[in-house]
Amino acid sequence: MAEDPQNNQWKTLDKDLGRISQIEYATAYVSRPLISLGIALAFMVLAGLGAALVFGSSPNTVVVIAAAIFGAYMALNIGANDVANNMGPAVGANALTMGGAIVIAAICESAGALLAGGDVVSTISKDIIDPDGIQDAQTFIWAMMAALVSAALWVNLATKVGAPVSTTHSVVGGVMGAGIAAAGLATVNWPTMGAIAASWVISPVLGGVIAAAFLALIKTRIAYRDDKIAAARRWVPILVGLMAGTFATYLAMKGLTRIVKIDIGTALLIGAATGVAIYALTIPLIRRQSQGLENRRRSLKALFGLPLIISAALLSFAHGANDVANAVGPLAAIVYASEAGGFAGEVAIPIWVMIIGAFGISFGLFLFGPKLIRMVGSQITKLDPMRAYCVALSAAITVIVASWLGLPVSSTHIAVGGVFGVGFFREWYMERRLQKGLTTGGTGKRLAPEERRRRKLVRRSHFMTIVAAWVITVPAAALMSALIFFALDSLTG
Repeated sequence: MAEDPQNNQWKTLDKDLGRISQIEYATAYVSRPLISLGIALAFMVLAGLGAALVFGSSPNTVVVIAAAIFGAYMALNIGANDVANNMGPAVGANALTMGGAIVIAAICESAGALLAGGDVVSTISKDIIDPDGIQDAQTFIWAMMAALVSAALWVNLATKVGAPVSTTHSVVGGVMGAGIAAAGLATVNWPTMGAIAASWVISPVLGGVIAAAFLALIKTRIAYRDDKIAAARRWVPILVGLMAGTFATYLAMKGLTRIVKIDIGTALLIGAATGVAIYALTIPLIRRQSQGLENRRRSLKALFGLPLIISAALLSFAHGANDVANAVGPLAAIVYASEAGGFAGEVAIPIWVMIIGAFGISFGLFLFGPKLIRMVGSQITKLDPMRAYCVALSAAITVIVASWLGLPVSSTHIAVGGVFGVGFFREWYMERRLQKGLTTGGTGKRLAPEERRRRKLVRRSHFMTIVAAWVITVPAAALMSALIFFALDSLTG
């Protein structure tokens, strides 16, 4: 039977349309990064125009406009990198969708920065350098500009390779490198730098140990009990009350500086009262929520979902209140030096500078944040709501303990250290149960060394990449900052 020429024409047309559709899909896939980049560049340009309108005409207007553009660039990178540590566990545990996490984080980060961010910021980033060693205001401006640019470039590079790094440490490294380039090694406060270096170890280890301890508590007191639902009704309100009290203390200490200055004793009393109140309110809620649940471990995840979402939102608020000011500190210092013709140990943060920081974080999170959110939430180790809850609770407790001890710690290191702590504890616990089964006549089978390595619950490649990025953040940012300072200094003669 001869083929119908008209049918052949339709088949050919279908094939051609299919090829065109594939080209359209490929074009859309390739153009996505370009769209994000275009939006980011537009935001940076708007930041520069806003600075020009606010600052007005003066000899240093061009410098302030350039600083505003680089400040916006820095804020975009904070959103792409730093914020992922707060939202990653909740997304990895499937308690939040990626879109929901981005919306909540953007709102809470901006609210924390604008409502509870500090009125003043240290222009020398926590006494890293001595400003008296710098010759004049112009040299100070170039030093702060170099610190801002180098910190933003380093965080951008770290995001590209998938390593969550501390933006505060990046700024510290940038200020240190520019200070050395401008005034020599003697201008650096080396005891403070030694404390920061110690925090590279203290922050993740403390965060990991606390997260692992809470996971051990949940496993022994809830997950492996015969009556899991009854155990959950007893312990989940305690854990939620502890979370509420911890965050109340955290926010009282770190997030309310615009309203009132609170010492740690008062903050702890506020936290204790809040924790007891939330514990009492949670008991009937958990009892109602647990009705009809099957007596198995999977059912427990539903009880931790909402507390996990709330804890992630509070972490984002506290991060916006505490860390955004540090990130825009060099920009605030440049604005002050340009207006006053000098520099000071502390300066007020103009509201337009804080707006650049807050909105830049939101845009950076929306445009570039999903990569790091997925990495922290699911690619280091597998998380569920209970494990992710341990990470969030650990982050808040560790910051309070470190503040009480006077240790400079990084929220990034703490959160990622908590993820590692949960993963390594699961490895140890699985190995222990396997060995216990073998020694007590259980049915466990002895595995070959290769199979044991394959079953590791923490990806070693990510572990090594992240640790390496943490170690070299300060020296890398310092080296880049020194080179940028020399370039700016030579160009301006």
